[in-house]
Amino acid sequence: MKYVVIDLEMNPVDREFRDVRRRLNEEVIEFGAVRLDESFQQEAEFQCYVEPEYGKIKKHITNLTSITQSMVDGQEHYAAAFQKFVDWIGEEETKIYSWSMSDIKQLKKECRFKLPEFDVEWLDSRWVDLQQEFDDRLGLHNSLALKHALGAMDHKFEGTQHTALADAINTSAILVLMQDDAKFRQTMQPVLDILEPQEDLSSSIGDLCPDLLKLRADLEE
Repeated sequence: MKYVVIDLEMNPVDREFRDVRRRLNEEVIEFGAVRLDESFQQEAEFQCYVEPEYGKIKKHITNLTSITQSMVDGQEHYAAAFQKFVDWIGEEETKIYSWSMSDIKQLKKECRFKLPEFDVEWLDSRWVDLQQEFDDRLGLHNSLALKHALGAMDHKFEGTQHTALADAINTSAILVLMQDDAKFRQTMQPVLDILEPQEDLSSSIGDLCPDLLKLRADLEE
């Protein structure tokens, strides 16, 4: 068994393509993934940019991801890039993880539109929502964002946020930690502590992940 952690960056379909937008709101512009072996050791990386077919890179997407139009010009379109990703995964039994289900929903929509011959059940049978597994393991009713989970781990984000490969690498750190249940519970105890009502919040926890303080306040509203 191998384990792949994937992250995608997307760009909105331009409004001029009204017929397309009825079936597809966004297009993948970057794949980023890491593959872990049977012992959950990283053994390979996958990254590629994808040239969108229905519009140029929007300014707010560049601001978020640092992906510019020049970076995707001349790159392969989705069909070829996705096939490369599938080939990279290989034929060995593999689970594919992402933080939330948004990425698999995007891949399924884009495959149905651009690769109608591809059997999307191949994705369904392999995909795991790591965010949901994380929440279930801790008994949380509200999902934590990736940055909150990493902050609670005292894990310094490697690379730049909202770049697909960096997000995949950092997400894989959570997957690796979750393989040791005792260590996972011990590491994540500050999350449970901070979400439980109490008179005084530990300043050390606040320093560790200040955004969790806001999360607790939001949950209490």
